Amino acid sequence: MRKPRDFDAELKSLEDKARDLKARKVQQLGELVISTGADALTADELAGALIVLAETKDAGKREAWAKRGAAFFQGRTRRTASASDRDVGGAQPKPGGAQPASGSASTE
Repeated sequence: MRKPRDFDAELKSLEDKARDLKARKVQQLGELVISTGADALTADELAGALIVLAETKDAGKREAWAKRGAAFFQGRTRRTASASDRDVGGAQPKPGGAQPASGSASTE
């Protein structure tokens, strides 16, 4: 006879994974805001800009923004790689700092 599945434990595990993914998403969004220099904006300015972006239906504008974002990530990835090649024994970059950039750019 098979051992019965512990659905409660599986559900708790899935909830923990979902919570971890949400926390990582929030952290990566914060890192993106900082790396783009948008942290110099007020919260109201940043929220307003994001609202305009979300409401924009013009495919041309959205495509231009996507290309500019992809170029940002590609340039940042190259700079990060070359900087870490030169940096021997210095401070290490944050783990996963460049991973979201390369992962997001490759899916576009």
